[in-house]
Amino acid sequence: MSCFEITGGRRLSGSLAIHGAKNSVLPILAACLLVPGQCVLHNCPDLSDVSATLDILRLLGCRADREGDTVTIDARALSRFDVPEYLMREMRSSVTFLGALLARLGEAELFYPGGCELGPRPIDLHLSALRALGAEILEEQGALVCRRCRKGFQGREICLSVPSVGATENAMLAACGCPGVTTVVGAAQEPEIVDLQGFLCAAGAQVSGAGTPTVTIRGDAPLHPAEYAVMGDRIAAATYLCGCAAAGGEVEVTGLAPDTLTAVLACLEEAGCTLHTGPDRIVLASTAPMKGISPVRTAPYPGFPTDAQAILMAALAGGEGATLFVENIFDSRYRHVDELRRMGADIQVAGRAAMVSGVGRLHGAPVRSTDLRGGAALVTAALGAEGITQVSGLRHIKRGYQGLDKNLRALGADIRELP
Repeated sequence: MSCFEITGGRRLSGSLAIHGAKNSVLPILAACLLVPGQCVLHNCPDLSDVSATLDILRLLGCRADREGDTVTIDARALSRFDVPEYLMREMRSSVTFLGALLARLGEAELFYPGGCELGPRPIDLHLSALRALGAEILEEQGALVCRRCRKGFQGREICLSVPSVGATENAMLAACGCPGVTTVVGAAQEPEIVDLQGFLCAAGAQVSGAGTPTVTIRGDAPLHPAEYAVMGDRIAAATYLCGCAAAGGEVEVTGLAPDTLTAVLACLEEAGCTLHTGPDRIVLASTAPMKGISPVRTAPYPGFPTDAQAILMAALAGGEGATLFVENIFDSRYRHVDELRRMGADIQVAGRAAMVSGVGRLHGAPVRSTDLRGGAALVTAALGAEGITQVSGLRHIKRGYQGLDKNLRALGADIRELP
């Protein structure tokens, strides 16, 4: 089993361009199904989740090619509406194919999606939004069989009881194929939703309001081939910044808007880091152990992102002082805690709360990644720890990070991948 071997204690220094956002490119790739032509996506990260998405597109009859960070999708020959279970199990975001296929072909057959095991993540909101637009959805032997009802699709108001990112994306994609106006009330406001709107509008769709609680889609606009650059990955940026905070040094990340990371940057600054920002860059300097900070409560955007919870926790665990974390999004997002304890972390968990008491410095140990962000957290902890840490379970990490070890070496870390 391959692993990262990290010798901690080396200060980080340098500048790093952040790759395209995993949580943005996946729904945009699904959105390419709406376009009966060729779409070109730049800044498309080379991740295992992206590779799985391209495999789904090819199976459905599309042409999908990559050259560097540019991916070309041609959906003119889209011929299938069913995605087999083995591909659906690869990742959670595969469910966004549901809205796109319904909009383009009027039917879809998918299995329940897979991905990291972070507790129950029902897709009820996705299904209710699609039913509101006129979809008939049946469950047959674990598969979701979806078709337009006899009256067809029709735009209408959809009210989400919670601001689900996936349900917002699915509603936006399906609504592009609905006559009339669809209004998604209670929509998620994440920057990745804004990026999806940007691509859809580049392809001729009439979508507005992304980034606010109300998104409006005027359906049945003719779509055309588009060229689009995916936004930078704010969670990858947070990972490198937290790594520098844990190890010490000064690191610049470029290629993303700092205001997409406001909540994370505020925590890092409170913990004692020095920050400078520009239009598309963030510079962090860390010269002393991190300090305990005010309670960190995960919340939908613009609140603190759940995807950065484990990563910040790992950095603070090797610092000084206490910090309370409260996880409000997922039920099982503390699976990294036991592994951090192997490295000497003092973390007490009670339900959705975790109290982190900094121990001054962690120590190296063999640890195992059990999910994507938990794996990134273990790497973050290892960068500031004393001695050697071996992080296994790299398949999780490679779902969301392109060249994590290579990028960290470029910043001065002692990290290598062992077979």
